Amino acid sequence: MASTGVTAEGAAAKKVKAAAMPSAKTITWLTMCFMTVSAVASIRNTPSMAVYGLACIFLYVLPALVFLLPSSLVAAELASGWDGGVYNWVSQGIGPRAGFIAIWTQFAMTLTYYPSLLAYVASTLAYVFMPSLASNGVYTAAVIVIVYWVSTLVSMRGVGLVAKLSSSSMLLGTAIPGTALVLLGIIYLVQGNPSAAPIEASALLPRIAGIAGLVLIVNNFLSYAGMEVNAVHVKSMANPAKEYPKAMFLAMGLVVVIFVLPALAISWVVPSSELTLTGGVMQAFTAFFDYFKVSWLTPILGIMLITAALGGMMAWLAGPSKGLLLIGRKEGYLPPFFQKVNPAGIQVNILFTQGIIVTIIALLFALVPNVSSVYWIFSVITTQVYLIMYFLMFIAAMRLRRSQPDHPRGYRAPILPVLATVGLASAACAFAIGFVPSSQFGGGSTVLYVLIIGGGLVVLGLLVPFLFLWLRKPAWKNAVPAPADDEG
Repeated sequence: MASTGVTAEGAAAKKVKAAAMPSAKTITWLTMCFMTVSAVASIRNTPSMAVYGLACIFLYVLPALVFLLPSSLVAAELASGWDGGVYNWVSQGIGPRAGFIAIWTQFAMTLTYYPSLLAYVASTLAYVFMPSLASNGVYTAAVIVIVYWVSTLVSMRGVGLVAKLSSSSMLLGTAIPGTALVLLGIIYLVQGNPSAAPIEASALLPRIAGIAGLVLIVNNFLSYAGMEVNAVHVKSMANPAKEYPKAMFLAMGLVVVIFVLPALAISWVVPSSELTLTGGVMQAFTAFFDYFKVSWLTPILGIMLITAALGGMMAWLAGPSKGLLLIGRKEGYLPPFFQKVNPAGIQVNILFTQGIIVTIIALLFALVPNVSSVYWIFSVITTQVYLIMYFLMFIAAMRLRRSQPDHPRGYRAPILPVLATVGLASAACAFAIGFVPSSQFGGGSTVLYVLIIGGGLVVLGLLVPFLFLWLRKPAWKNAVPAPADDEG
């Protein structure tokens, strides 16, 4: 999950850096690795691959090779040569307008990301108090609205708790629950219990029932999105040409392991026909805890997962919008209304507008009977919008190699044109697949599904930013002065 002095990547990365190494001027490759894993890895989305059983290994490794690796190394070169994150990278390589589209898509992605994340929070919370609510759309919508607005109000006050909550999320909500889930699954199988999913060698490859059988793979691209976040720290490494690739290869392995093993554990105990995308993790924990007669642990694990999800959300809540504010103010892309900040320098009108949109989206959970279908639709829209940024990033990287070959770079990605081409091709495939309804969640109108996904993509990813560019006026530039403490 963004950077000019100021995009979302820069804001999130500075928080991580400040927490992990407050006084160090040079970071080791292991530190870079762990920072990257912390920014990307989560077990929240593993149920979407658990439905494939053993084949989830293939479905996680494939996008890691063709998307995760290219995006990580290409972003490393860009970050080591140009400050400012994706806005400046794309502006230098393509042009300022394309740069604005890139930073906008990072912001717009969050509009659908927050509802899907908080739907997971709602489902997990239900398992703590009343599991029957996990698939209740009205309950899910209510939790999304309440938790989002409370988080927004906290974020507006600039409370230091946000940073602490975010920095502890990997250990509390990913490492401990993920390890526990895998260990419980292994013990469960060793004791002779049958797996709910086939575990023979023939199950290693997914059974493809037309293209719809592989649609869930699109979610994996969003799972890996954000590996470029810590590329802004490349210049802080002693020998980036050797250390950064080593850090990325190890991080890639750890991220894949964190995704694959919990997904397998879920598939061993929860039949795919019963698995829900929002509640799959807690379904697995509940089944294991019931089997081992330690059901009292269910609420504890649920609270840990909720805390981690909220920590991740709050770390992102103000980041993309802050980057949009600073670029919009500096270049005059945003009208004065959206440039308004409170005394703490927080972009209040952008956050309030964002909250209204999230609230409207949340109502769909109350109106659509199948919560998993809504969750999946928003996950796909999120991916489609975010992929626009990657298209622009890969194109900018190739153009900068040609137009500014002698520009100083702390790290030069090997065979960058090949990496960028592979990244573009894989992103294009994921983009196309996103318009195909998943076979696991079929039954509805294909035309309606395409219209929903396409409409969300066009409105959020293209129409709104083009309107800002079209309506742009000279008076918008620095229409609202920045607070004295907002210059960094």
